[in-house]
Amino acid sequence: MVLLGAAILMLGGLYTANNMDVDVFPDLTAPTVVVMTDAHGMAAEEVERLVTFPIETAVNGATDVRRVRSASSHGFSFVWVEFDWGTDVFRARQIVSEKLVTLAGQLPLGISQPVLAPQSSVMGEILFIGLQSDSTDKMTLRTIADWQVKPLLLATGGVSQVTIIGGDYKQYKVLADPHKMMHYGVTLDELANVCRGISQNSTGGVIREYGNEYVVRGVGRSNDLVVLGNSLIRQNNGQPVYVYDVADVVIEPAVKMGYASQNATPAVILSISKQPNTNTLELTERIEANLQTLSETLPADVRLDTKIFRQADFIETSVNNVQRALIEGGVFVVIILFLFLGSFRTTVISLLAIPLSLLGAVITLKYLNLNINTMSLGGMAIAIGSLVDDAIIDVENVYKRLRQNHQLAKEKRESTLTIVYEASKEIRASILNATLIIIVAFVPLFFLSGMEGRMLRPLGIAYIVALFMSLIIAMTITPLLCRLLLTGDNYLNRKEKDSRLTRFLQNGYQASLHWALRHKAGFLIVSVIVFVISMGVLGTMGRSFLPEFNEGALTISAVSQPGVSLEKSNELGNLIETELLDIPEVTSTARRTGRGELDEHSQTTNSAEIDVNFIVGERGQEAFMAEVRHRLANVPGVATTVGQPLGHRIDHMLSGTRANIAIKLFGQDLNQLFVLGNQLKAAISDIEGLVDVNVEQQTEVPQIQIKADRGKLAMYGITLNEFNEFVDVAFAGEKLADIYEGQQSYDLLLRFNHDYTNSIEGLKKALIDAGDGKKVPLEEVAHISSAAGPGIITRENVQRKLVVSANVAERDLRSVVNDIREKVKQKVSLPDGYRIEYGGQFESEAKASQTLMLTSFMAICIIFLLLYQEFKNMQLAAIILINLPLALIGGVFAIKFTSGIVSIPAIIGFITLFGIATRNGILLISNYQHMKTDKLGLTDLVVHGSVDRLNPILMTALTAALALIPLALNGDQPGNEIQSPMAKVILGGLLTSTLLNMYVIPIVYYLLQKRKSASEAKGGLL
Repeated sequence: MVLLGAAILMLGGLYTANNMDVDVFPDLTAPTVVVMTDAHGMAAEEVERLVTFPIETAVNGATDVRRVRSASSHGFSFVWVEFDWGTDVFRARQIVSEKLVTLAGQLPLGISQPVLAPQSSVMGEILFIGLQSDSTDKMTLRTIADWQVKPLLLATGGVSQVTIIGGDYKQYKVLADPHKMMHYGVTLDELANVCRGISQNSTGGVIREYGNEYVVRGVGRSNDLVVLGNSLIRQNNGQPVYVYDVADVVIEPAVKMGYASQNATPAVILSISKQPNTNTLELTERIEANLQTLSETLPADVRLDTKIFRQADFIETSVNNVQRALIEGGVFVVIILFLFLGSFRTTVISLLAIPLSLLGAVITLKYLNLNINTMSLGGMAIAIGSLVDDAIIDVENVYKRLRQNHQLAKEKRESTLTIVYEASKEIRASILNATLIIIVAFVPLFFLSGMEGRMLRPLGIAYIVALFMSLIIAMTITPLLCRLLLTGDNYLNRKEKDSRLTRFLQNGYQASLHWALRHKAGFLIVSVIVFVISMGVLGTMGRSFLPEFNEGALTISAVSQPGVSLEKSNELGNLIETELLDIPEVTSTARRTGRGELDEHSQTTNSAEIDVNFIVGERGQEAFMAEVRHRLANVPGVATTVGQPLGHRIDHMLSGTRANIAIKLFGQDLNQLFVLGNQLKAAISDIEGLVDVNVEQQTEVPQIQIKADRGKLAMYGITLNEFNEFVDVAFAGEKLADIYEGQQSYDLLLRFNHDYTNSIEGLKKALIDAGDGKKVPLEEVAHISSAAGPGIITRENVQRKLVVSANVAERDLRSVVNDIREKVKQKVSLPDGYRIEYGGQFESEAKASQTLMLTSFMAICIIFLLLYQEFKNMQLAAIILINLPLALIGGVFAIKFTSGIVSIPAIIGFITLFGIATRNGILLISNYQHMKTDKLGLTDLVVHGSVDRLNPILMTALTAALALIPLALNGDQPGNEIQSPMAKVILGGLLTSTLLNMYVIPIVYYLLQKRKSASEAKGGLL
């Protein structure tokens, strides 16, 4: 039954592993609902006052809402409603929808109803697709993207959203000439009414005749420009006045909202976001298969590129790297077992715990609705050396007792079944408690909240479940296989002696332990001194949240001066791309400048986001990054922030800013905020390790203000509503109809022609309809002047804010933030009503560190109770806990000599190390207590008890440590970044704790027992 259960576990685990979703990280998406509103060309301050503020007010205070952020820009309002972690996102959307209902009647007329963005996030952006052509024009290319590529993508199950930027968006336009309209006596309202019905069909019911039923249709729909221009407006003295008499009907690109380019060449770029809980790899494969089919139907010169940003590449590379580390770690385990046990059978029995434990962990992850990702695989990779520990201890003890029994005379031998049972029973309590202690040591991980909790919890689950499975296997399958494979007389005859390596190590250890027992005080003093030094070193090391990822790609945010035209911003973007493409390591660039339709993460007119793919050459990544920043600094008038795709998205999710550190200034006056922001930047720019220091560009941008003169409006009989309607339609343009080309529909827009919309003089000469049917120049009834106003206004929790952002390079995050706080305190004085908040990764690091420290202390207390429960002696339990400081020594120096920075993964490494390090202490103390019945002298008891446990101690320590070497050495490989600090800490800690444990624990036990014996003897004399 036991073997059958193992076979079922193996088959079930393999089946589950082959059918599980694979991703780079667990789902890190904070429950966020994005409310988008088209404000129809309103200025930013009007959008803030009339649209954004009412929406913020409606959703603030809703159930489980933790933060509300917003951005108000020309014509658009975006509100991000962030909920507490753990909130069901569909419940969150329901809450926001209900709150938006209360806005009925509060928003200005002409403002579209606020809509919820499709459920996704910046972390859900899985693919960017580039469309380029040699001869196909930009309008046709954009039309292909809108009407062929986008529908195909949205029809692919799992796609949440597709946003498009670049190319020329096709529009039908009626460009009115106000002087011709005056000549024919046509008002703007008359022309607008005609345009509303310029291309419509009508229904006429049915006619039943001659046994047939005929559907009657009035057909007026057309996309022929001549036919549209021949639409009647009115009759003057019996003569018809057509649309073409007063306006030009043309096909033109819509007013550009954004540009896109690839390798500094114009392109159309589509961003694809996935739905929650969707397999990224499978979805990417389906998308690419669909696009391959589509590409065969496109014009020959049109190229589809899916390699701009492909999250699946990083997932595949990361998962493969972690899997390789797992396999390489397994190889180390095999080597260690074979060297020490010197037997193929014992090695196989011990190794069987690895696949069974890992497959059991996979089944558990599936049951918990988790996927396979670098975190869950990392947990298994870290655990792989420990998975065989329980089996090793059991096999080694059974193997040793079987050989000892076989060496006796036949009449004195016990049955092999009894020997296997008793040998397993002898160490069962020890391995049970040791495994429980390791599990308890890992529990603090589950107290982490927020993004760090979401990220690291699967690692803890995979580690604990795999370890618990290894315990079950060691208590069931391992003794059974020992009974089946190790009890044969022929086999035991060949294995009477220990391996040469074992005998050599035991002899050397026995001699060195005798020496250590003769120099007890010196040994302990040196150990304490080394521990104190390590604590001093730990206090000098920097702190950070997560290690830098190595994604092989950069995401660069480039912001020019507010008010810069989209065309000029596009030129600067091209210049940046050209500079980057000159760097040898850079293989491709893709840029998005401005806004894409329905994109809540898009840029403003003066902003660009550039995705850069690169392959690091001989000079290394640090030198490459230094040249990237140097090249960007040479581009005039542009502030840049350099990040990586996933790291950039994590930063954005944590603080709403695409950088490691976000210094948020809150206040009312935008000009004052901008002045303070620049003071703050000047104060902190010289801090070592601080790079990409940028002030959010919320300065005023140029405006042309048309201020109504109410007196003159009244003189000419023009109401204020008519004035506002005129300005809206004549200059911004108004969509009045849809023009169909087959299944494709395009907007028909009415506005004045370019003579009146491209210059201030044109605006002044535009003719507005007066109350008596005449027309007057706009400058007669309004003051037209140049002015300035905000280009974009960002808010957080109903307060205006400005962000000074920065990244950290070649230094730890916490010390940089501490320096920033100190500099700001010394050099920046805030007026009344203004305040500063600090946000970014360091917030999460500080919170997570505090949580881990507190819960680790609780875990150590529980570990002590478990040890006391086993030995029923507080002093013995305390002796075993000596392993914790011994383990700290190696972990601290491992970090010091590598990164020199203590991150959250490194802290988790220390926590894991505490649990693993106690195992060896338990083995020694339990063996001492067991051998007390042999009536040995104290020195012989300590020496023989220690030597007897040398093999399992060294094997468990070496398998646990050496299995981590691939992760420790390949920390710069994608996917290994987070596990590598853990591996380094555990590796270094196990080396020192094992070496010192083999001497310190025997010495302390010897001293304790000697003192106890002296007390008993003294008590007896009394």
